[in-house]
Amino acid sequence: MGKPVAGGPGILTDSMITVVDTVRPHHAKRTPLMAHLPDVTRQSTLAHRTRREPPAGEPSRNARLLERAGYVGKLMAGVYSYLPLGLRVLRNVEGIIREEMNSVGGQEVLMPALHPLANWETTGRQDMDILFRTKSGSADAVLGPTHEEVVTPLLATQVASYKDLPASVFQIQNKFRNEARPKSGLLRGREFGMKDMYSFHLSEADLEEYYERVAEAYRCVFERCGLGAVTHYTYASGGAFSEFSHEFQAVTPYGEDTIYLDHGKGIALNKEIIDRYPADEIAAMEQVTAIEVGNIFKLGTRFADAFGFRLPDASGVPQSIHMGCYGIGTTRLVGAIAEILSTDDAMVWPENVAPYHCHVVPMDAGRLELAESAAQALAAAGHSVLLDDRAVRAGAKLADADLIGLPHRVVIGARTAAEGLVEYTNRVSGRTVKVPVAELAAATAA
Repeated sequence: MGKPVAGGPGILTDSMITVVDTVRPHHAKRTPLMAHLPDVTRQSTLAHRTRREPPAGEPSRNARLLERAGYVGKLMAGVYSYLPLGLRVLRNVEGIIREEMNSVGGQEVLMPALHPLANWETTGRQDMDILFRTKSGSADAVLGPTHEEVVTPLLATQVASYKDLPASVFQIQNKFRNEARPKSGLLRGREFGMKDMYSFHLSEADLEEYYERVAEAYRCVFERCGLGAVTHYTYASGGAFSEFSHEFQAVTPYGEDTIYLDHGKGIALNKEIIDRYPADEIAAMEQVTAIEVGNIFKLGTRFADAFGFRLPDASGVPQSIHMGCYGIGTTRLVGAIAEILSTDDAMVWPENVAPYHCHVVPMDAGRLELAESAAQALAAAGHSVLLDDRAVRAGAKLADADLIGLPHRVVIGARTAAEGLVEYTNRVSGRTVKVPVAELAAATAA
C-alpha cells in the first residue's frame, strides 16, 4: 500500500507574519486565532447550505444526497459543480489514488483534453458515438473521453530505448463522453473526473507482471476508500483488445451492472461474459447488482502499432510495444461511496475520504466556548474539524450534521456542558460516550 507523500509549504518566518500583519487595514477586525488553524473550519464561513427536501425528479440516491447535503450542484444533465465540502471529498479520493499509483511506479502527467481528430483517425476510433466534436481553429477536434490516442505518440517521443521500459504514466483529469442518457447522478455523466494510467512494455510477460501489481494497488484504493468489503475483482469482456478485461465492481442494490459471484472460488463474472461458461456453473453462482468503480485492460500492441511505436530489443530486433490501461472514475467513486455507505437521509463518510473528520455541534450560543475548546483539542490531535457556529436551531444543526455525514460527531448541550462533558458519537460504529474535552481525542481513537 502506498504511503502518504511527505512535504508541503515552507515554514512561515516571523518576518513573513509581520509583513502580513502590517498590511491589515487598521479598521479590520482581527479574526480569532482558531480561524487560522488549517484543521478547523467554522461552518458559518462555508459557501454551503443544505436543503430540506431532495431535488425533484432525481432518482439516484447519491445525487439526491449529495445535492441535498450541499456537496455538489447540478448544472445540467450529467454535469455537476463541486462545492467546498464536495471538493474536499474529491481531493481526498484523488490523494489516495495518487499515492497508490505512485507506489507502483506511476509518474503523474497532465495531457490536453482537446485532441486533434486526426489522432483518432489514426486508430480508427473517430466514429465513436460518445465523442464530443468541436474545432481547433480550422481543424477538427474532439474532447477526450480517454487518452490512448494522446499518450501513445507522446511516450514514443520520450522512450528512446528498450532500457527505458517499462514506463507508466497517469493523470487525474476531466473526461467528456456524449452519453445519450446520463443517469444515476455522479455514476454516469457527460463530464467527469478520471484517473487514467497507461503502461508500456517490451513484452507481454512484462505487461502481465505489472498488470497484477496495479490490480493489487486498486484493491488498496477501494479498501482505503471504505468499499473494500463489497468490491470484487470481476472478469469482463476485453472487447477488441483481449479475451478478458477486469473490473472492480462494488455490490449494491442500486448498481447498474449485474455480476455473478462464486464465493467458494473467489471468482466474479460480469453478466456480459456468462455465455462463455456452462449454464449449471452460472446457476450455482450468486447474482447481484454492482457499480463499476474501476477497470484495467491489456491493450496489446494495437495503439503502439497504429502510431509506429516500436523499439529494438537487446538483440536489435524491432519489437511492438505492449500497453496496459487502468482507469478509476474519481467523481464516480465519490458517487459510489455516497450511494453504498449512506442511508436515504444521511451520509456516513469513511474517515479517509470525509471532508472533515469531526463535526463539533454546540446546541446554542452559550456552548460555543466549550465547542471551540473541543475543536482545538481535536485539531491538536491531528483531526480536521468542522465547527457549527451558526445561529440556527439545535434541531436544524443536528439534521444538517446527519446530512453532511462526518464520521465523528461531538454534540454539546446544556446538560452535558453543565457536567463539564461533551457527547461523542462514532457514526460508523454508532458508539456514543460522554467525556470531558481532555479525553475527547482518545475517544475518537477507541
